[in-house]
Amino acid sequence: MSTHAEQGMRGILAPATLLAPWLHLVLVALVATSTWRYLERHGLADNAISIVLGAAALIALYAVRPLARGRTGWLVAWTCSTVLLWAALTIAAPSFAWCAVPVAFAVLSVLPEGWAVGTLSAMMLVIALSWARIGTDFDPTLVVGPMGVAVVTLMSFRALTRQTREREALLEKLTEAQDELARAERRTGALTERTRLSRDLHDSVGQDLSSINLLLQAARQSWDARPLEARENVSVAASTARDGLDSIRRMVRDFAGPNADDPTSAESLNTRLRHAIAATATGSPIEFHSFGTVPVLPPEVTEALVFTTRGALANVREHARATRVAVTITYNSDEVLLDIRDDGIGFDPGSVATSTLRGHGLRGIRERAQSLGGAFAVDSAPAEGATVSVRFSLEES
Repeated sequence: MSTHAEQGMRGILAPATLLAPWLHLVLVALVATSTWRYLERHGLADNAISIVLGAAALIALYAVRPLARGRTGWLVAWTCSTVLLWAALTIAAPSFAWCAVPVAFAVLSVLPEGWAVGTLSAMMLVIALSWARIGTDFDPTLVVGPMGVAVVTLMSFRALTRQTREREALLEKLTEAQDELARAERRTGALTERTRLSRDLHDSVGQDLSSINLLLQAARQSWDARPLEARENVSVAASTARDGLDSIRRMVRDFAGPNADDPTSAESLNTRLRHAIAATATGSPIEFHSFGTVPVLPPEVTEALVFTTRGALANVREHARATRVAVTITYNSDEVLLDIRDDGIGFDPGSVATSTLRGHGLRGIRERAQSLGGAFAVDSAPAEGATVSVRFSLEES
């Protein structure tokens, strides 16, 4: 019976706990009134002392109910004792019949429904018999009244139980939905981080290694015929390798957590852009133009501008067949604008799928700019070259 009671009443212990203080106060008031009424009519004769002691015991027994909370066996024993003590008082003094209301709620909150209905029926029978004992004629209200009280009590408690269970079910569903949302956010965060890592590796380490490879190949081909040019290519390759190592170190620091004192943030952006241009062998001259005063930029914006330059120049080398390339950065009071323009074969941006964007490099540029709240644009047409642009707001940065 204990297992069935726990399963059947699990959802209604909470409201019963909230009602307990008020029901205890009601019981105290009813017991005190019933005791006073008995003493007023019968004085201290007959069973008065027993009635007073029984009334005090009923109040005390009801008060110790919290000690049995969470122990099904103790709660059942407490309920049976309370009902029996109340029944004895009611048989001796029918005025105690009104105390049946808080006792009935205790029965409903502890016993399974079948046992609770049987106990309530027995309690109503005790009330009817105790009132009939002191009456001279049969009074139908002595039967109908207690039964009506029992029906109303049972219906009220069932409604309270149903509402509580529905509320608990809703809370469980809400908790499950929140847990699923948290898991989805973790999965999305992991996917976003993998995408960012892939983009960073492509735009930094990948471009550096590609440039080093091209520079060393050029140096090997011109080592005997043009030794000065070969040495210059080797020098640029070494500088590019150092830049690549710095990029890897910055990524490692990013994984460890944000660092507001990142020393790379103080590095001259224009100098880094010139290094990126020098490390990119496009097969055509690359011009660099800078307009405006270089402001202090957040490290992530600085990295995005450098990676954009590397990625765009790599696409020029692989696809454009350009004879001239120009990298222009403009510092305005409220924004920084970077343009990479080539006079190559161009392409139709409208005919290229958004997901490909002429290779991983341009897609990475777009994703990086958008992730930092910037804007990305490609202006191109067949046989008319191409311009890749990114724009970052300095106010938002």
